[in-house]
Amino acid sequence: MATTLNIIESAYRATIEEQDDTVVWITHAMKGAGAALTALLRGNAVNYAVAGQKAPQVSFGAWQQTHAAQIDQDIIALMEKGVGVYVSEEDLAKRGISLSELIPGIKTVNREGILDLIESHDRIWHW
Repeated sequence: MATTLNIIESAYRATIEEQDDTVVWITHAMKGAGAALTALLRGNAVNYAVAGQKAPQVSFGAWQQTHAAQIDQDIIALMEKGVGVYVSEEDLAKRGISLSELIPGIKTVNREGILDLIESHDRIWHW
């Protein structure tokens, strides 16, 4: 079976109106359909690896978004489905995120490790 490395770099895409990051959601759906996937969080998406995030409810006029995104829970659910989730060490450092803040089970990877991930997968998707 072909393996796919799903590199997620653009963060919080559609999280207000959809309550989910669309790329994280499609990764869930594809894994559920049997795809062999690994996820790499880079850039601003490294924030997804921080445990215990709470997004406040948002309102526009009379409309209220009562189901705020829970991206950390979505990442935990991905890992529970068997998706390996990696996060870029350099991008964590640039944002001042310490390893102690990460979801347990997230794997960190440096630049050389990212090259190894790319080489070990048949397909690369970059979002």
